[in-house]
Amino acid sequence: MKQFYKFIVLLIGLAAAPAVQAQTTFTLQQCIDYALKNAIEAQNAVIDERIASARVKETVGLGLPQISGSVSLQHNQQLQRFFGIYNDSPSGFSFFPSGIPGAQNGDVLAAQNFFQLKSNGNAGVNINQLIFNGSYLVGLQAANAYKDLSVKSTAQTKEQIIQNVSKAYYAVLINKERLTLFNSNIGRVDSLLRNTKALYENGFAEKIDADRIQVTYNNILVERDKFVNLNELSLVLLKFQMGYPIEQPFQIAGDIQEIEVPSSEALVDDGDYKLRPDYQVLEANRRLQELNIKNKYAEGVPSLSAFANLGYSTQSNNVSGLFRTNSAVEDLGAVGPDKWYEYSLFGISLNVPIFSGLQRTYKLQQEKLTMQKIQNGFVKLKQGIDLERRQASVNYNNALKTLTSQKENMTLANDIARVTKIKYEQGVGSNLEVVDAEDALKQTQNNYYNALYDAMVAKVDLDKAYGKLLPLVSETSK
Repeated sequence: MKQFYKFIVLLIGLAAAPAVQAQTTFTLQQCIDYALKNAIEAQNAVIDERIASARVKETVGLGLPQISGSVSLQHNQQLQRFFGIYNDSPSGFSFFPSGIPGAQNGDVLAAQNFFQLKSNGNAGVNINQLIFNGSYLVGLQAANAYKDLSVKSTAQTKEQIIQNVSKAYYAVLINKERLTLFNSNIGRVDSLLRNTKALYENGFAEKIDADRIQVTYNNILVERDKFVNLNELSLVLLKFQMGYPIEQPFQIAGDIQEIEVPSSEALVDDGDYKLRPDYQVLEANRRLQELNIKNKYAEGVPSLSAFANLGYSTQSNNVSGLFRTNSAVEDLGAVGPDKWYEYSLFGISLNVPIFSGLQRTYKLQQEKLTMQKIQNGFVKLKQGIDLERRQASVNYNNALKTLTSQKENMTLANDIARVTKIKYEQGVGSNLEVVDAEDALKQTQNNYYNALYDAMVAKVDLDKAYGKLLPLVSETSK
């Protein structure tokens, strides 16, 4: 009985335990890891890799024995006639009996086909084994090269996902900080508004002073509400980039003070082109094209294969006779039910290309011209990468300068607003100066956060230009 009570208590405890909740708070790295597993582009890239792996196995399978079986039943309602030359001379040979009325030597006669019965059946197995084929050997190399291309393409897709998720994350993170700042500004202006109304009620301020601050207060409230709606959109965008359910709760972790904005010298190096996924994809395409050219040469090489056919066959006057067997039936002179007889053959086949009407020659020429286009693509890609790196470096340096300037402006505007408020409360400053200082502070704050976002985005673009985004892939998402 005690054991029963313990069991009941255990069930109640399990029922009362909180259910394991899905993760709803994400850092930047967690956002990236989630996106690399759940974004549609990432899932399709994994599928492409699996397709490439299956294609490799398909190509390998072409070199294994190819075995097929077949069973056929056939009934000839009307057999074709047998034709022959009539020869009735003692020294001649004819399938027709001598003394046929009206027949003369050399006549063409037609008779019922006595070599074949109306119904026949066949059951057999065909075996083919490739011994040597140049195209098959090249195909094995091309299959592996195709798989390598899919891996490189996946890396390129991951880089794009990381870039999009990082930018969306930074937008939400900055908006989160700006929302906190909105609330702080509202609290400060609200305090100023209440003090001004108190001064007005006691005759130390005019009504217009309170009205000016009231207008500022109302505008901040409206701007905050508009910003909250825009922030929801930025959050939805981040969910979309991650492949996260739009209707599910979601919030980001992290603080804007944790974000590092290093100098461009710390991010820029000589830069190996091979670090770029798009360059790696082009290299994989070049390798495939080299194998295409090699395959065109291999098509002119002789190929050798072995084959064997094994089976049973029979004939009968009707279809039902094909399914009756009798071991007592002899090969010759038997009367009665029919019998299935075994047959077999094997051999080798050598195929030697001699003349293809110049088709292979011009196909080879087309593949070589395609290779030239790929080589030209390397030149253009390198030039594009150099241009992208220079633009990204200039944009990042400009963003850093703007950020430094806007941060200083925000600090100065904050000091001005603080001093102006103190002067007004002490009766040595005007209400208009306070309103202007608050507007200036709000504008400098907006400028600072816009500059901070631009700097973060510029850093992401700079990392992409130098092929440094993929290291953001953690071990759990590989």
